[in-house]
Amino acid sequence: MLKRLARDTADPMGGWFRSLFHRLGHTRSSRHHRRIQLVRTEMAALRRQLATTMELVANTEAKRVSALPPRTPLRETEFKVYSQFGDDGIIQYLITHLPAVPCFVEFGVEDYTEANTRFLLIHNQWRGLILDGRPDLDAVVAAQGLPMLYDLEVRSAFITAENINDLIQGAGISGEIGLLSVDIDGNDYWVWKAITCIQPQIVVVEYNAVFGSKRSVTIPYEPSFTRQQAHHSWLYFGASLRALCNLGEEKGYAFVGCNGAGNNAYFVRKDLAASFLSLSPEIGFQDSRFRESRDEQGRMNRLSGLARLEAIADLPVVDLESGQTIALRDVQSP
Repeated sequence: MLKRLARDTADPMGGWFRSLFHRLGHTRSSRHHRRIQLVRTEMAALRRQLATTMELVANTEAKRVSALPPRTPLRETEFKVYSQFGDDGIIQYLITHLPAVPCFVEFGVEDYTEANTRFLLIHNQWRGLILDGRPDLDAVVAAQGLPMLYDLEVRSAFITAENINDLIQGAGISGEIGLLSVDIDGNDYWVWKAITCIQPQIVVVEYNAVFGSKRSVTIPYEPSFTRQQAHHSWLYFGASLRALCNLGEEKGYAFVGCNGAGNNAYFVRKDLAASFLSLSPEIGFQDSRFRESRDEQGRMNRLSGLARLEAIADLPVVDLESGQTIALRDVQSP
């Protein structure tokens, strides 16, 4: 303070200019702060308007799908609110024709802003459990207000065939549930095979369309598998549709179709499947439309068609018909 007083006394004009610049800077800062607050307020209002619009559209679409007759092809039931593609509509259609148990389990949800069960949670008021490997999942989902507003259990864990039953039962869920959704970009086949603590009425499992409809193959089981590290292309993961259909048959499920994007397969427990078309893998197969491959430098190169298969043709897969682990290109189609 004494140094500042001495400085201003020695140079009174300098002190006046400094005071003026300080006031001007404070004024600019206040105006900037008010602008930021105004933008935030406007953005919050836009989000509320968007949410209201989404709810209106969702209610209209849910009523449309619920009125569709049994044995409607799944492609005609699709609509999207929170799902990545048209899965919200497919799930609404399926539960309309079932005595659905209002409970779900979904794993591989990332931050849960885009998921197969979020519409069930919010629109249908189901209870459920979500799991993902990200350590901050609970905080991220809590910031969205969901665990406070809905009956939702949240668990962070890297999912394996060895821990999945303990994770589900540890959240207080067992026995019959309405829906299981599996999307972990890796050991999907092995984890679904390992689940014994619940009996879902509907199962949604991601399949790898690059493997085609005829091969019954999956990646070899490796508990620490991650898609990003397994191969630079990001195309090497999961299981073929036929492999999942065969597994579903073993577990007592009918394959009823895929979503139009070509990444999710739908299964209904056979004792509940009379209202749905039961399909073969060849008839129900839908090739994937999205192009998300990378080159060796990690840059997106957007391979499509057979070029995707060629990129991973020398990698090992388990041929589930023979039980052998061989290169993908050497698997004989039936």
